[in-house]
Amino acid sequence: MSRRPALVRAVLVAVAVVAWLAIGSFGGMAQGKLSQVQTNDAAAFLPSSAESTLAAEASRAFVETPTLPALVVLTPADGGAVSDEQVAGVTEVAQAVPDGEVPGTQDTWASFLTADPVVTPSDDGEALLVVYSLDADAADQLVGADEESVTEAFVADLRQTFDDELGATADSAGELGLNAWVTGPAGFVADLVTAFGGIDGILLLVALAAVLLILVVVYRSPLLPLVVILTAVFGLCLAGLVVYHLADSGTIVLNGQAQGILSILVVGASVDYALLLVARYREELRRAEHPATAMRRAWRACLEPVAASAGTVIAGVLCLLLSDLGSNRSLGPVAAIGIASAFLAALTLLPALLLLGGRRSRFYFWPRIPRPAAPTSDLTSDGLTSDAHGQHAAPAQDPAESTGLWGRLARWVARRARPVWVVTAVVLLGFAAFLPTFQASGTSESDVFRTDVDAVAGEEVLAEHFPAGAVQPITVVVPQEDAQAATQAAQDVAGVDAVAPYTGAPAGAGPGGGGQEAEPVVVDGRVRLDVTTSAPSDSLAAQDAVRDVREAVHAVSPDALVGGAAAEQVDTVDAAQRDLRVIVPVVLTVIVLILMLLLRSVVAALVLLVANVLSFAASLGVSAILFNHVLDLPGADPTVPLFAFVFLVALGVDYSIFLMTRVREESVHSGTRLGVVRGLAVTGGVITSAGVVLATTFAALAVIPLLFLVQIAFIVAFGVLLDTFVVRSLLVPALVHDLGDRTWWPSRIGGATHQPAHATPDAPVADRSGEPRPGGPQPGDPASGPRTAG
Repeated sequence: MSRRPALVRAVLVAVAVVAWLAIGSFGGMAQGKLSQVQTNDAAAFLPSSAESTLAAEASRAFVETPTLPALVVLTPADGGAVSDEQVAGVTEVAQAVPDGEVPGTQDTWASFLTADPVVTPSDDGEALLVVYSLDADAADQLVGADEESVTEAFVADLRQTFDDELGATADSAGELGLNAWVTGPAGFVADLVTAFGGIDGILLLVALAAVLLILVVVYRSPLLPLVVILTAVFGLCLAGLVVYHLADSGTIVLNGQAQGILSILVVGASVDYALLLVARYREELRRAEHPATAMRRAWRACLEPVAASAGTVIAGVLCLLLSDLGSNRSLGPVAAIGIASAFLAALTLLPALLLLGGRRSRFYFWPRIPRPAAPTSDLTSDGLTSDAHGQHAAPAQDPAESTGLWGRLARWVARRARPVWVVTAVVLLGFAAFLPTFQASGTSESDVFRTDVDAVAGEEVLAEHFPAGAVQPITVVVPQEDAQAATQAAQDVAGVDAVAPYTGAPAGAGPGGGGQEAEPVVVDGRVRLDVTTSAPSDSLAAQDAVRDVREAVHAVSPDALVGGAAAEQVDTVDAAQRDLRVIVPVVLTVIVLILMLLLRSVVAALVLLVANVLSFAASLGVSAILFNHVLDLPGADPTVPLFAFVFLVALGVDYSIFLMTRVREESVHSGTRLGVVRGLAVTGGVITSAGVVLATTFAALAVIPLLFLVQIAFIVAFGVLLDTFVVRSLLVPALVHDLGDRTWWPSRIGGATHQPAHATPDAPVADRSGEPRPGGPQPGDPASGPRTAG
C-alpha cells in the first residue's frame, strides 16, 4: 500500500515533465516566429471613431490603392549643387529598381509599387528626392527565405542598391559621389522592425543571464538556478505558442512593444513565483523527511498567494481592454497569457523537476542541503518533529528572534513603527510631488530611436532641402461646395506652407500630388485637400498644426474630416490620455476587491493599495526628474504613464500579497504585531530577491534602443526596487504593526498570544498594569510559535 502513493507521484511527475517538453518543442518554434505576426502600423491601432480614421476611410475613395511612401534623399558628398550628370545617374538607378527581383520569389518590385518612381530636385538645387509608392495593402506580406515583410525587404534593397550604384565618393569610375538615405514612412517602419528584432535574441539573453547571476548569488547552488531558469523558459514557450496562434488567426493584435514586454513579464513572474515556492520548500525540507511531503506542504502554502498575485496582475492588464487604442488593447491579453503561463510553469513544471530525484531530490540545493533538525526516528509520519505528547513542535528558532538581517530589521521596524511609516510616507510624498512635471504629451517619430538610424538621418536632410510635410500632408476631405472656404481657412494657419486639391498625380509631384492646372478629383460630392506643413509630419509641430487646421476648417465646414499621419499621432495622444482617465480607476477598483477577498479585510486591502499607489507616484516623480533634468529626454509617449501604472501597481501589490498572506498566517496564532515581525523576517529575503529579479528583467528592456521601452524599463525597474526595499520592507510592516489587529477589520484574528499596542518582540507579554506576566508565553515558546505550513 505504501508503494501506491509513490507510484502515483512518479506518474504525475513524469506526465508533467513530458507535457512541458512537448510544449517546449512546439512553443520554441512559435516563439521564434512571433515577429512574423507583428503589426507595427500606428494607424491600425486607432479607434474607428477617431477623426483621422474616418478621414483615412474617406481618402481611400480618391485612390485606387493606398500607398506607403519610401523616400530616398540624396546630396553630393562634397557639398554644393547637384550636377546634371548626377541627376541623370540617379534617375537611371531609380527607374531600374522596379525591375529588381524580390528576394525568394520570381516577382519584381514593380508588382508591389503603385506608380513609377518620381525624381524631384530641391528648390535650392542641392538635393534630390526619389519617391517610391509601395502598395500599403501588400506591405506586410512576407517574402524571402528570412520571411521579411515587403517593407523591410524593399527598404533593404533600396539601401543596398543606392549604396552600390552611387557610393559616397567619386574616387573610382562609375560612382556619382552622392550620399543616400532611405527614409519616409517605409524607412521608419523598416528601422522600427529592425530595432524590435533584438527582442527575440539580445533582450531575452540579457534578461536570462542577469537573472541566472542573481539566482546563483541567492541560492549559492549551481543546480537550483538552472532549474528555475528552465521553468521560466518553458513558461515563455507556452506563452509564445498561445500568442502566436491567436495573433496569426487575427484574434489578437501583436506589436513589437507587446512582444518585448511579454518576454520580460514571463521571465520575471516565473522566477518570482519560483523563488517563493523554493523558499517555502526549503523551509519545509527542514521539517519533513521526504521531499514529496515538503513539496506538497510548500505547494499548498504558496498556492493562495501565488494565485492571488497572478490573478491581480492578470486582472490589472486585462483592464487595458477598455482602451481606445488597439496597441494598448493588444497588450492586455498578451500580458495576461504571459502571467498565466508563468503561473502554470511555476506550480506544475517546477515541482515536477524538483521531485525528479525522489527521496534524493534534496541534491538540487547542494552544497547547502536542508535537512530535518531532528533525527529521523523523532519524525512523525508526515515528516514533522513531535514532542512527548505527539504534538507538532515549533521550529528550532523563532523567526522573530532571528539574528539574520531581516529578523533584525523586523524587530527594528516593530520598535519604531509609527516614526518609520510616517517618515517613509513623507519621503515618498516628496518624490510624488514631481509627478505633475512628467512630460507625456508625445514625441516625434525621429525621437523614438535612441541610436543613429538611416530613416532619422534622412529625414533631417530632407527637412533641410524640401518642404518637410509634402510627402505625407495633412488631408482634408470636405464637401465640394466648402472646398474654397476650407482652403482659405487652412492657408491662414501658422505652419502651413501650401494647400491644394488632390488631382490624382503621384506623391512627390508637388502640392496636391500634381499641378494646380489639373482638375481636382471629386468623389461623392467631396474633394480632398492636401495641406503641406513646414514641419515633418511626425513632429510635434505638425501635430500642433493639425489641431489648428481642424479648428479652422471645422469652423467653415463642420462635415470636413482632417486626417493624415500627423492627425493620426494627434488622435493617438488624445486616446491615450482618455485611457489614463478611464483605466486607472478601474484597475484600482479591481485590485482592491481582489485584496479584500484574499485578506478578508477592508483595512488591509486599502493600506496595501494606498501604499502601492504612493510608490507609483514617487517612481514617476523620480522619473520626471531624471528624464527632464538629467537625461534631457524629449518627453514620453502618452501610453508610458498608463503602462507604468498598470505594471507597477499590479506587480507592486504582488510583494505586499506575499508579505501579508504570511503575516496573516502568523497573526492567527500569535497576534498581528508579532505576526508582522515573523512575516517580515521569514519573507524578507525571498521577496527582496524576487523584486531584484523582476527589476533586472524589466531593466533589460533598455537594450532595445527605443525611447518607449527605455523609459518603461527605468520606471518599472526603479518602482519595483522602491516597492521592494521601502514600501514592503518599511512602510507596510510599520503601518500594519501600528494598526495592530484593526488591520484585519471587519474580520477578527485570534491567536495564542495577543500583544498590546506598545509591545515589541523584544519584550515579554505584559498584563494590563504593564508588568510582565509570570509564566506568560514568550516569543519563541511553542505556544506562540509560528504556524507550520500546510
